[in-house]
Amino acid sequence: MPTPSILQPTEAIRRHRDAWTFRGDRRPPFAIQPGPGQESVWDYPRPPRLVLDARRVVVRLGTRMIASSERTARVLETASPPTFYIPPEDVDLAQLIESGTKTHCEWKGEAVDLSLRGGPDSVGWRYLRTYPEFSGIRGWIAFYPSRLECYVADERVRPQPGGYYGGWITDEIVGPVKGEPGVDG
Repeated sequence: MPTPSILQPTEAIRRHRDAWTFRGDRRPPFAIQPGPGQESVWDYPRPPRLVLDARRVVVRLGTRMIASSERTARVLETASPPTFYIPPEDVDLAQLIESGTKTHCEWKGEAVDLSLRGGPDSVGWRYLRTYPEFSGIRGWIAFYPSRLECYVADERVRPQPGGYYGGWITDEIVGPVKGEPGVDG
């Protein structure tokens, strides 16, 4: 029997979701006030929201093009910079291999880790099993800007601190963000 691609939250998952202090409904006093054209990660909602984005997104390693798209989706989640998800049609999938590692997000679902053939390990991930709210990105690929060169509208993305996280920091994003010392969301 095939593994279902839609997950249903368990009671433990619901408890974990409910444990968050900040949910985007009020900005904490330590949050940076956004300027014109900027977004505060503390205004992003919890549960996270999926927002389509038509800016050009490029992912590469040196001259090696891995992805290019103008039809991405950003996941906006309290305390975290957006993560961009790229439709598989806009990714050179032949360059990626599943590492066998799986992770779980209480909001999005079960992700599989992706490595670059002949390149770095663990450069991205994709959700093959999602909770219903995130079925729109099932199979789409996200990349770590700490391991690959990622661009939004020609701006080089800076990685979210903390090593584990995959948020994309651009000049439009203000925090402080989850992963920085003393910030847990």
